[in-house]
Amino acid sequence: MLKYLFGFFKEKEYDTSFWGHVDLLRKYLFRTILAILIFSVFAFIYKDFVFNEIILLPGNTKFFTYRAFCFIGQQLGIDGFCFEPFKISLINTEIGGQFRYHLMISMIAGIILSFPFMAYQLWMFVKPALSEREVKSSRGIIFYISSLFIFGVLFGYYLVAPLTINFLATYQLSSEIQNMITISSYISILTILTLSMGIVFELPVLIYFLTKIGLLSSKLLRKYRRHSIVVISILAAFITPSGDMFSMILVGFPIWVLFEISIYVSKSVERKQSLDF
Repeated sequence: MLKYLFGFFKEKEYDTSFWGHVDLLRKYLFRTILAILIFSVFAFIYKDFVFNEIILLPGNTKFFTYRAFCFIGQQLGIDGFCFEPFKISLINTEIGGQFRYHLMISMIAGIILSFPFMAYQLWMFVKPALSEREVKSSRGIIFYISSLFIFGVLFGYYLVAPLTINFLATYQLSSEIQNMITISSYISILTILTLSMGIVFELPVLIYFLTKIGLLSSKLLRKYRRHSIVVISILAAFITPSGDMFSMILVGFPIWVLFEISIYVSKSVERKQSLDF
């Protein structure tokens, strides 16, 4: 199995016909699915660690993020950074629901853990269609794609998801209304926020390719810089509905940095293209 998975490190001659490309795509898709399944099986086996130490922790004030906020507030002498003690008690309302979400979380964990491998497989499929100059200019792209995705997932898990979960789980219209949170709603919001931030962090890579094919330019990005700041502020306010200014800045600042990095990336692509001509 390992020999099959890592056989792509050897240089091979590629069949440039249509069916050759189809066969190549089939092989890379199979390897990707196999890698996801392997990591998913590990996550499925170690469900106690996955759920007790990862999935359920953001629903408890003992989580690292809440303690870190409280510590920062104490150091700065600012009140309101320490969250009220809370622990979400989840309920399951569907027969087989816990088993279904066990499978779902295992699959999501498999996708996240195998993402660098997935990115590499995609690159190996695209690489033969590129010129030698294009391959050289894209050197390190797998590292950047994988790193940005993992950083985005960690950012979503440690910052965006806890702030959102804390606000929504403790929000009350009336003391007479008791929150009974289902496992489906909790896992849905946690996974959506975490994975969406992983995708958002791919912005510089997206800008790189859009600039390369001529759909975007650094001049256009700089022109709409002020507009982007407004959009990022709205996005940060939506992600952190508590309305706390510090929380909004903490969420919005990394996204703004990504936008500025994207402008630099776009400018670098344009500079290389001008030198080539």
